[in-house]
Amino acid sequence: MLEPLRQGLPPIDPSAVSGSATCTLPACYEAVGGARRFTRKTLSSWGLDDRFDDVALVVSELVTNALRHALPGDSAPDFQEPLVRLHLMRWSSRLVCAVRDPSQESPVASEAADSAESGRGLFLVESFSDSWGWHPSPALGAENLNSAAPRGKVVWALFRLSDN
Repeated sequence: MLEPLRQGLPPIDPSAVSGSATCTLPACYEAVGGARRFTRKTLSSWGLDDRFDDVALVVSELVTNALRHALPGDSAPDFQEPLVRLHLMRWSSRLVCAVRDPSQESPVASEAADSAESGRGLFLVESFSDSWGWHPSPALGAENLNSAAPRGKVVWALFRLSDN
């Protein structure tokens, strides 16, 4: 999941992760609030309370996009398999928020009309993070990567942390 995060930044050693946390989210919009609470608790435990506002905004947008665009329209609320997962990973100088979902569709940043009530999520992600992107991933819950299970995607945002 980390390989596509390089994008012109100095290499990072995946084994040097100083913290990581994962949260599975239900297929309902109340999951956005749960993702924010999970983010607050995780950042607080890492001593990154000062980054909460920007990171939580990005997490909210990524989770909302996953729920709005990636879930099947007839998804039952009691679906057994978690469809969306939030991953937070920390290194000494970087924080990555990644949201996995089952959709194979690439996220597309588009310009929303001034009167539109939605459509600005990826613009906000781009504005509040240092970089963002996406890449295909194995289907959620797929134990065998060679299986015929459908693939999903990971949409991620990277934040540079100050070296203290």
